[in-house]
Amino acid sequence: MPYSHHSHSGQFCKHAVGLLEDVVKEASRQGFEIYGLTEHAPRYRTRDLYPEEIDISVDVLMTTFEAFLDEAHRLRRAYSSSLRVLVGLETENISVLDTDGLSTLLDAHKGRIDYIVGSVHHVNGIPIDFDLDTYRRCLGSIPLPTHENEKLCIFLDMYFDAQFELLNKFHPELIGHIDLCRLYTPDLRLPAFPRAWDRLERNVKFAIAYGALFEVNAAAFRKGWGTAYPGHDIVELIILHGGRFALSDDSHGPHSVGLNYGQTRDYLLRVGVQELWTLECKDFPNPGGRYTGPVRTSGNWWDHAFWAGKRKNRV
Repeated sequence: MPYSHHSHSGQFCKHAVGLLEDVVKEASRQGFEIYGLTEHAPRYRTRDLYPEEIDISVDVLMTTFEAFLDEAHRLRRAYSSSLRVLVGLETENISVLDTDGLSTLLDAHKGRIDYIVGSVHHVNGIPIDFDLDTYRRCLGSIPLPTHENEKLCIFLDMYFDAQFELLNKFHPELIGHIDLCRLYTPDLRLPAFPRAWDRLERNVKFAIAYGALFEVNAAAFRKGWGTAYPGHDIVELIILHGGRFALSDDSHGPHSVGLNYGQTRDYLLRVGVQELWTLECKDFPNPGGRYTGPVRTSGNWWDHAFWAGKRKNRV
C-alpha cells in the first residue's frame, strides 16, 4: 500500500543520508499517499551518543530535533496537494532520562507531534542495532549468571521489559520493529524462551487494548533477513490476539523510500495478513493524548495499483 509510518533523513539523523525534503519528494514521486516523518527523539547523556556523533553534543541533538519539527511541518504544507505528511518521532529508552525527557518534549510541542513510533534500541545502556560487535558487547555486559544461553534469556527479558515501559507510559500509536532484539539472530525462535515470550505476549495484548498498530518494517530485508520485522512467530501471535498492522519502509534517505516493499507484500501474503491499517489525523485525542487514529485501508490491499511498481524487489 502507498503508506509508510517510519523514516529518517541525513539532515536530522547522522546514520541516514539526504535532505528531508528529498525523502518527501521521492515518496511523492513513487505515489505514496501517506508518509510519516519520524526522526529519533533526542538523547540526554554524552555516553549515549553514537560514534558518528562524536563532534556534536546532547544540546545539539535537542536543537536538531526542534529544527526537524519546523522543517517537517513546512514540508507538510508544501506537499499537501500530492501527499499527506504525518509528523512523528521515534522513541529511545536507554535510561530514565529518556522517558522523562520525552514527557517534557511532548508537553513542549503539544499539537506538533502527531504520533509516536515506540521503539527500543538499547539494552543495559548499550545499542543493540549499531553493529555486531556492539551487540556482542551488550550481551557480555549482562551480569551473572555467566552461561551464554542464560545471558541471552536475560537480554530478551530486559528488551521486552523496556518495551513495555514505553507502551505503558506513552501509548505509542505504532509499535516499531517489535523484534529488533533478534536483528543479529534472525532465526531465533522466541517461543523457545518462555519468560521472554510471556513478556512479549503481555506487550502485544497491552498495545492492542489501547489501539496501537504494529509496524511491518521492510528494513529487515536490507539487514539480511528473509522477512520483514516482525518475524513469522510474532505475526502469528499478533493475529491470534486481534492486532492490526501498518507498513513502514524505515527509510534512511531518499534511496530507501519504498525499498523492498515488493518483498514485504509477498511476505505478508505468505503469513496471511488480510488487513492493513494506516494512521490519520483526527479531531479528538487518542489514549496517548495525540490526535491520530487508525484507519483500515479499503479493498484488498494486495491488489492496489501501487504494487505494480514494486514487483522488482531491491536490496
